Amino acid sequence: MSVHYIPLLAVDGGGTKSLCFLFDEHGQIRGQGRSGSCNYQGVGKEAAVKELILAIRNALEDGKIMGDGVIGEGEFVTDCAAMGLAGLDTEYDRRIIEEFVKDALQHLRIRAKHLIIENDGFATLMGATGGQPGILMIAGTGSIVYGMNDQGEIARAGGWGHLVGDEGSGYWIGKQAIIHILKTKDGRMAPNKLAAHILPYLGLRDAEDLFNWTYSTRYSVEKVGELSSLVSQAHMQGDSFAQSILIQAAKELFACAMAVIKRINLTTKPFPIILQGGVLYHNAFVREYVTDQFKKYAPYGQIETKLKEPIYGMMALAIDHYHKINEGQ
Repeated sequence: MSVHYIPLLAVDGGGTKSLCFLFDEHGQIRGQGRSGSCNYQGVGKEAAVKELILAIRNALEDGKIMGDGVIGEGEFVTDCAAMGLAGLDTEYDRRIIEEFVKDALQHLRIRAKHLIIENDGFATLMGATGGQPGILMIAGTGSIVYGMNDQGEIARAGGWGHLVGDEGSGYWIGKQAIIHILKTKDGRMAPNKLAAHILPYLGLRDAEDLFNWTYSTRYSVEKVGELSSLVSQAHMQGDSFAQSILIQAAKELFACAMAVIKRINLTTKPFPIILQGGVLYHNAFVREYVTDQFKKYAPYGQIETKLKEPIYGMMALAIDHYHKINEGQ
């Protein structure tokens, strides 16, 4: 059987789209491919495999390694394939994802001498820091904090989903607002501006309508996450209850960051801090509160604004591994 050596391979497989790059050891891109989501938790294992195959195949075709979607005879060999895939949160997830990644590569007759599989959040961290040590805090609909030190040790905190975690996220903020409105209805909290913002947005009349909506099929994580912007509006109008929700959100996010910093001992050297997600992008109060906490308790941390796509983080991992292999020869 003939063997065809191909460039290094990186994949960023997110919840909405997947991207594959073929590139050389200097980071020169030789081919690109795109496809839909390969998050098996969202689309199922079979669909995830198909989308992963499609992204890689499109990159091979773009790089003129494969033509017309038909693989020729023989085997394709790459020194390293690095993949950052959504849905990898537990060891159970890892077993499933490793299996379908190997199925996809086998289908394409690609043999990776070394295969790196990480969570897409880790890929985002690597892309944002260029593969260097740092902290990534994400607070969108969900929330999570990732970190890596100069020894390559990785830690994460949060990200346990809306049912039992995601503190400080848009969903968490929206849920707290709903709880506050219902407590106000009971007389357990003083009147506030939250209901005046949230009820009209949802097309509801009163707190009882809100209760019924919460337990109906109209309720969704995404819709509750949208309510966080209304909490911000109430806060800007001077509502102290809205402010208390946002302060607690910022404290929860920073608690995750501190846990990660302590676990990987990011305390003696400068490191970048990347803040991402709608809550941190659009809510100046939460962002400033978190930033102030970093300045107080993590003086070596530096807030960065220049960001790269996650795919570049996986490229950095593959290139680093390639050079380590060749230095050892």
